[in-house]
Amino acid sequence: MTRAAEAIAALRERLGGASTTAALDAELLVARVLRTRRAALASEPGRALAPEELLALEALARRRLAGEPMAYLTGCREFWSLEIEVTPDVLVPRPETEQLVERALEAIAGVPNPAVLDLGTGSGAVAIAIASERPDAAVTATDVSAAALAVARRNAVRLGFRNLRFLEGSWFEPLAGGRFEAIVSNPPYVAAGDAALAALASEPRLALVAGDSGLEALARIAAGAAARLAAGGRLLLEHGADQGAPVRAMLQSAGFEGVATRRDLAGHERVTEGARAR
Repeated sequence: MTRAAEAIAALRERLGGASTTAALDAELLVARVLRTRRAALASEPGRALAPEELLALEALARRRLAGEPMAYLTGCREFWSLEIEVTPDVLVPRPETEQLVERALEAIAGVPNPAVLDLGTGSGAVAIAIASERPDAAVTATDVSAAALAVARRNAVRLGFRNLRFLEGSWFEPLAGGRFEAIVSNPPYVAAGDAALAALASEPRLALVAGDSGLEALARIAAGAAARLAAGGRLLLEHGADQGAPVRAMLQSAGFEGVATRRDLAGHERVTEGARAR
């Protein structure tokens, strides 16, 4: 009979031994198969794993050893202090994307009942985070992937936010009309030949790759955003660390004012924004 503490210790060794990451991953995976929380395992180290739970744990361990992100194995990732469901149909939300939420909230600060648009919403993490902070906002989120939208809708329902709507289609295409005080997007921005894609093989290519340059999606959004923004409304785009200059040029060419790029905590250029002329 295998106990929880024994299973954690054995899995930790397989995943990397004494490292903090290996220990955390092992605890999370054992908690997953036991359908409990990691914190609860500390109080029940002698809990036995049934044969089917051991089989499930072995399957998860092999997937992790093959490089699959933990979020897909546990089915969730924390973002903006919210537990966001993730599946292989959506990107795993990254901590640096919280800066996009911060900048969006700043853009609509003081605006009553703002309309916000999130393009390429994926799991819905950004849209839901904004909706959680501004219950008076009307948040619209679009995505070309029906499977991704299903995940986003489940997240919104489970978390209890009703000030969102989800529309299927590419970028602005599903919109019937209306203007927004803020448009945000964390679109695909990896070039098709980028070596970094090898480390991202488990995540949906559709949400990662934007043509040969990595700039195609950003360019489409920059070109179409002004027509969807209210006067003075802001466009906010997340992008790669080496894409700040070309994205600034895109926004300036499209007539945006006050174009600027914000750096993330690692010092990399991460979010570029600009305002539609009043």
